[in-house]
Amino acid sequence: MSTTSSAVERAFEAALYADSDAALDTGASLLAADPTADTELASRGREFVATAWRRGWQPADVVRIVRRELDDVHVRLVSRLILDENRQPPNPRWAAQLDELGAAESDPPHTDRFSYATAVLELYRLLLRLPALEPLDAPGKPGKPEGRPRGDARMLSRIRGLLAKAEATGFPEEAEALSAKAQELMARHSIDEALLAAREHDGNSPGACRIGVDAPYETAKAVLLDAVAAANRCQAVWNEALGFSTVVGFEPDLEVVELLYTSLLVQATTAMTKAEAAQRAGGRKRTKTFRQSFLAAYAHRTGDRLAAVAEEQRDQAAGAGERERGELLPVLAARDVAVREQVTRLFPETVTTRMRGVSDAAGWQEGTAAADRAQVRARSPLNP
Repeated sequence: MSTTSSAVERAFEAALYADSDAALDTGASLLAADPTADTELASRGREFVATAWRRGWQPADVVRIVRRELDDVHVRLVSRLILDENRQPPNPRWAAQLDELGAAESDPPHTDRFSYATAVLELYRLLLRLPALEPLDAPGKPGKPEGRPRGDARMLSRIRGLLAKAEATGFPEEAEALSAKAQELMARHSIDEALLAAREHDGNSPGACRIGVDAPYETAKAVLLDAVAAANRCQAVWNEALGFSTVVGFEPDLEVVELLYTSLLVQATTAMTKAEAAQRAGGRKRTKTFRQSFLAAYAHRTGDRLAAVAEEQRDQAAGAGERERGELLPVLAARDVAVREQVTRLFPETVTTRMRGVSDAAGWQEGTAAADRAQVRARSPLNP
């Protein structure tokens, strides 16, 4: 065994398998004293990242858990390791995560060797203990070409633009009009994709993605994501311990779920901040219970509205011409069955949960009103 490897091994033995600060300091001291250990240390980090892929994690998942459990310096370290380790993204979603990571990446701040070694060992300690997740993709294997129509990227770009403008405007009427148009495009996009796939007999099966559900008030946020997923013919399964939900569905629907959930969460946060400021101006102090009840009511009411919109969309499909109805309804029904079967395969054992801590009447009323103002549906008829 070389001297470098010996230093790294001794540092790992001291620091990675114990939780104490003293063990961490011992390991960091060993690494700081041996500058030649840096190359081997980086190589071992890439091995930890590769092991995470084999355990079912994806790049965005790893960055999310590091950001949740550690600090910005650790996020920068793991981002560099991920970009260095990956050479052949297994599918377009994985590649998009790497692209986003590369665009946001910055080098860790320059610091002394002991502080740097401490941060590295803290990161590796976390990576070493990552549990196995449900595998959404097979790492290292090229993904199947999507075969999407050329207009797909342009459609999603338009939806993103409309939602971004709806979130940014200070005029409720303008936000309503922008969000209504975005929702109409979402529904049309999903139906067009489903029909095209059926006509081309592409044999695609449902996929899955993980969406972060961050504290605080994560239960209400998970309920909101579940409602958005259900309205778009997907299903969401929440992993409370690790701070994300896995959404199962066909790829076009997964994309619009991510877009709509993010937009509604931004709208909810903006509305909550304004309502809370008004409450404080009136002499109110209990902001935590107000926020909890506000977001719970927002999620509950938005879920009801999304369910109603989904029902109207099914009615519109059923009311189409005989030829279109005979083609569309079996396609959508078959997709619903495929999604349910995929959820059962990935998550054979799930349990239901309930919201707790909802005790503020004013927060509930304000959240319900904000959900009514949020735009989740199109005003004009949809003609597939």
